[in-house]
Amino acid sequence: MTEGRAHDGGPGRGPDRLSARGAIALLTDDFAELPYPARDSAPDGPLAWHGYDASRARAAERTGEEESVVCGTAAVDGTRAVLIAFEFGFLGGSLGERTGDRLETAYAYARAHRLPVVALVATGGSRMQEGMLALTQLQRVARQSVLTREAGLPQLSVLRDPTTGGGWATLGAGADVTLALPGAQVGFAGSRVRPPDADPAAYTARAQVAAGSVDAVVPPEELRQTLALWLRLLSGPTTGHSPAADDRRPDPALPPEQPAAPLPFALGAQELPRTGWDAVQRARSSRRPRAEAYLAAYFTHRVALSGDRCGGTDPDGMLCGFGEHEGRTVAYAAQTGTATRPAGFRTAARLIRLADRLGIPVLTLVDTPGAANDAEAERQGVGAAIADLFGAVAAARVPITTLLIGEGGSGGALALAAPGNTWATPDSYFSVIGPEMAAAILKRGTGEVESTADELRIRPQDLVALGVVRGVVGAPGGSTRP
Repeated sequence: MTEGRAHDGGPGRGPDRLSARGAIALLTDDFAELPYPARDSAPDGPLAWHGYDASRARAAERTGEEESVVCGTAAVDGTRAVLIAFEFGFLGGSLGERTGDRLETAYAYARAHRLPVVALVATGGSRMQEGMLALTQLQRVARQSVLTREAGLPQLSVLRDPTTGGGWATLGAGADVTLALPGAQVGFAGSRVRPPDADPAAYTARAQVAAGSVDAVVPPEELRQTLALWLRLLSGPTTGHSPAADDRRPDPALPPEQPAAPLPFALGAQELPRTGWDAVQRARSSRRPRAEAYLAAYFTHRVALSGDRCGGTDPDGMLCGFGEHEGRTVAYAAQTGTATRPAGFRTAARLIRLADRLGIPVLTLVDTPGAANDAEAERQGVGAAIADLFGAVAAARVPITTLLIGEGGSGGALALAAPGNTWATPDSYFSVIGPEMAAAILKRGTGEVESTADELRIRPQDLVALGVVRGVVGAPGGSTRP
């Protein structure tokens, strides 16, 4: 497939389109370019495309660059990283063999020096004048990305205008964290190859956020600060160690080396409920603190992951991201008290797998009446999404700490809970199913719902006695009650 503006520079750079050096200047003042490997080139390239050498010469004169990508190292507010910046003015930021050489050099340097990779993407796709040899550069990029991921190093991308074709499908969408500048065109199909009746609003950065493929749109004036926080959290003292890459612990069942995330304090009621129905009512109370209050109290700084990378988001049901707690990076996945959508489960699984790869401990907050069970949730694969989250939690080699802060409704809540390291607040409950539905399944009348709640033994103190949770946490300055 031919993609985007990948020939003689297209219409050129618009007045608001950043150059590669301009994009780098948004992040740092000490960029040092890497040396690039030399490559012999036949006249007019590998396909002997008439006029290709002249096109490259014009692009070099116009932009001051010798290729469509600039690679180097820099400190972004104190955190060193490898930066990859595309120059759209050079043949539409297209990928050719020399582009692939430079990208491979950058990734190899990042692994050798244990540095995160930041790609500032602006590309129309693969270079027409190099044909299939250009397209196969995407395989080189994918391989380098996988090797860097296996090394336990974070990869971040910033989408500029435009980000289309294979550059979007590798460096952009394939990053661990994907940010975008406002107004950026983002999509696999560039403006010259998409259907003539296609809705242009679907090919924007904001549309990709709504579709779960981009984490956030960040204004240029906030990019340095935002990216610096991401880099600090993902490359901080807790991170940089990949359990999967540690050959000193060949048995994945051995305890992880990282200390677990500390438990949050209980922010709501401190006394234990008298009855099962009392526990349910307190957990459902509108006055009870929700996830946002717990996260605000727990973290000094935090950044959010958004989207499941499968077309969906659940911003009202699941909050995911990374934050700083007492100088350490902790990942979090928190239910908000609503029914969790399939995209919420998948986003949490994405978060846990990324944290596991980077060696970052995880905190999960359980609070849901259950998984969404409407027809649309079934069409979106709610069962498979829950199974995926169960699997991510079970496979994690970093420690996961769970606090039940409200409702614990059935498998939709249990999927987010850490086996053997789940705790509860006094205003919470955990149940195989809500007491009302349990009574209905048992063919009991509405007058027996409260007694059913007692029989289910769903109070925090019941859960401790049953061995389902380890203990009930108290307020700041209080004790943790067994």
